[in-house]
Amino acid sequence: MSIHLLFNGYRLQMIPAYILWIISIITASLKSYQRPAITIRILKIMGLVIIIGISIALPSIFPVFKLPQPSGPYKVGTKDLHLILDRDEVITTDKTDKRALMIKVWYPSNESVGKQDPYIDEGGRHGFAQKYGLPNSAFNYLDKIETHVYRDINIAKEEFPVLIFSHGYNSKANSYYALLSEIVSHGYVVFAVNHTYESTGSTFPDGSEVYFNYQYAQEIESDTWHMMEPVVEAFNNDLTFEERHPIVKKGLTSYFVRDMEERWAMDVVDVVNQIDDWNSSGFFKGHLDFSNIGVFGHSRGGGAAGEALLTDNRIKAGANIDGVQWGRIVNTAFDDPFLYITADWPEDKEDLNSHAYINKSKDVFYEAKVLGTLHSNFMDIPYMIPVKTLSQAGAIDPDLAIEITSKVVTAFFDKHLKNKETDLKALDSNYDMLDLNIFIGDSIN
Repeated sequence: MSIHLLFNGYRLQMIPAYILWIISIITASLKSYQRPAITIRILKIMGLVIIIGISIALPSIFPVFKLPQPSGPYKVGTKDLHLILDRDEVITTDKTDKRALMIKVWYPSNESVGKQDPYIDEGGRHGFAQKYGLPNSAFNYLDKIETHVYRDINIAKEEFPVLIFSHGYNSKANSYYALLSEIVSHGYVVFAVNHTYESTGSTFPDGSEVYFNYQYAQEIESDTWHMMEPVVEAFNNDLTFEERHPIVKKGLTSYFVRDMEERWAMDVVDVVNQIDDWNSSGFFKGHLDFSNIGVFGHSRGGGAAGEALLTDNRIKAGANIDGVQWGRIVNTAFDDPFLYITADWPEDKEDLNSHAYINKSKDVFYEAKVLGTLHSNFMDIPYMIPVKTLSQAGAIDPDLAIEITSKVVTAFFDKHLKNKETDLKALDSNYDMLDLNIFIGDSIN
């Protein structure tokens, strides 16, 4: 995968080439009075073949898939929270707009009966359809997915550590059911933030839907690639790490994604600001352990998680799942425990995080690679689209990828938020597809 594709976030190939063919066939048929009969028959046959092909292909591309059953002792409940902030919305053109977030909360429960949570809300579905040029109805089949997550059931009568999750660029919290439900089933409350206008889509309480803002994305990215061209050249020219570092450092601190991750980190901090209030009254009263807060994310959300850990000392531990850590970390180190999980990228991929995390953590820094994975293996996409050339997933079995990732993340937070005697290195021995190293100061265990 090229560095440019990685920087611009995870993107699937545009699927609906079929639609163009159908339009062409219809157009040809409408003008059939100008054509010989043999041509009309050929067009009809071609149209029939294409329609049959679509009917065969679409169930393979968009199957009714099965998500893994959470393995922890708790059932998983969910509810949505609407958070209106006293912070200007910089993405819209209306100067009076204030930042507003939809948050999907996942929490442990002892109840096994309830209304099952539908897979991806309407705003998310319609945003996905817009992203890939498909009609909104293309994702109606998601109604048939069993999520193993239940809406508005009672939270278990205990106090739980709090995790805040940040999704990938032009994705959303609802795209991580397999990973998040598994972690929550082991005793965590996860506040998954939808970064408005930069998530695929959000559904607000009044029924309005807000999608990814492609115009804003183009504006902030326009004419910025020149900042990264020297970085690409530094890797391609086989410079030593020491020779390459100042060049990569400049790219990490100047490219436009730095501002995005800082903006998303502010969303995370704003959620942290509300946790005490949510714990004082309402549904979550008395169930949130405000003294043990962690943050994690995937892709650009992983970078935002690292930035949030640097920003807010109320957050005690953080994890980045396969995201580039843009910004100031290259000039400093974490004060708290940090986990970095990477996909099994090809050797010729530019490893920016080897430079970003040069100073690692003053506490403890875990570096894990899940072998056989690619970027989408940490999401639900390999379940949704089992065709690897479309999903851009690695060779690993999707269930195994989620199992390893969730166990590493859960063990990390168990150790640093629950103070459990957890040996993360033992996980490395249990899984052939996991390569995990632990750095404490300048030493490695």
